[in-house]
Amino acid sequence: MRGLWGGAAALGSVSVAFGSMLWSQQKTKPEKALKLVQILFRHGARTPLKSIPDIMEAQWVPTLLEPPPHTSIDYVVTDLQGGPRPPAPIEDSYRKNILSGGTFPGQLTTLGMQQLYELGKRLRGRYIEESDFLTSTFNPAEVYVRSTNIVRTIESAKCLVAGLFQQKQKAIVPILTSEAESEILYPNYHGCKMLKILCGHRWAESTTLPDIAADLQSIQSELGIAAHQKVDFILIRDDMVARETHGLPCPQVLDTWRDKVEQRAVDMMCHIFEPSKRESLQLSVGPLLHMLVDNIEEKLQGTSSEPSRLKVFLYSAHDTTLIPCLLALGIFDMRWPPYAADLTVELHQNRKTNEAFVKVSYVGEDQLIRGCSAVYCPLEEFKQILSTYSLSPDDYHSHCNRTVGPTEP
Repeated sequence: MRGLWGGAAALGSVSVAFGSMLWSQQKTKPEKALKLVQILFRHGARTPLKSIPDIMEAQWVPTLLEPPPHTSIDYVVTDLQGGPRPPAPIEDSYRKNILSGGTFPGQLTTLGMQQLYELGKRLRGRYIEESDFLTSTFNPAEVYVRSTNIVRTIESAKCLVAGLFQQKQKAIVPILTSEAESEILYPNYHGCKMLKILCGHRWAESTTLPDIAADLQSIQSELGIAAHQKVDFILIRDDMVARETHGLPCPQVLDTWRDKVEQRAVDMMCHIFEPSKRESLQLSVGPLLHMLVDNIEEKLQGTSSEPSRLKVFLYSAHDTTLIPCLLALGIFDMRWPPYAADLTVELHQNRKTNEAFVKVSYVGEDQLIRGCSAVYCPLEEFKQILSTYSLSPDDYHSHCNRTVGPTEP
């Protein structure tokens, strides 16, 4: 009997020791500490920007836009300095038209609001529940929120914050916006003359490329769209996806064209932002990439007595923001960014050596940046890669105001 009890005691000791070892392993901090998170995300599902002409229109009724109660928070929209919200000429242009059913083009729908709330919940899992990186209540000292000055992106930012903090907030959530002329969260054709020249030419050129032009002629014919109507695959895709996402009827012809429409719309965007034509990408997202790197360097340069308390930057933007960013990073998967897609840039620092690393993920999947030696990309490598397309504000303005023709890289 003594032997039996002795064996049990020994086994118990081993179990306690093993449990202690597991507990100590669980409590051991990872080699790298998360320092900063920057998230660039597309707004949620919306009404189309334009309807495909000469076909039966979907009914975009106001009941499709009702906000779910759990997405409600207290927020205020300001300019970048905290003053009154700037004028919104792009939003004003949408409201000059009314879709069949009575709503405006480009409006965030109930479904879109829910998509951003769900994205916020996913981010909550990673940065609050799993890691304690953020406190569980919104604190403006920790989280910075910026949006393009368009209602759908502002509302998307609000819904993401509601999901991230489960509507808990210490203060009103400020959502910062820029003057239209100086916006850098999308390719700014109105604020940058040279970008308008470059991309305007390449957009027009993209519809005349042999394969695209032939397919466009075929789909126009099958849909019964008059030859004089100005349509392209980006417009067709926009209306098609908006309808499908909301369960609204589509012309049956599009069933057989769906994959081709998607492919040709992406082909057009790749032609417009062709990475080998360096200047198009520089002027589209150069200032944005520069800002992302600036935020990283400011975080690292914060002294121990005055560290930057900001931990998360949220940027509410568009598919036309994400595509050139993904192209610049060499991680575009040739698929149109879905509603609520997120591009997340994390800054990590080795606890012993202080060496800094950047980890990029897209729609929740870690990415190996083209030119990086690993998923955790050494900061100097990351900066070198972005330097090809990044532009400081001064360089951006001088490029935008050039009057001579574009130069090749």
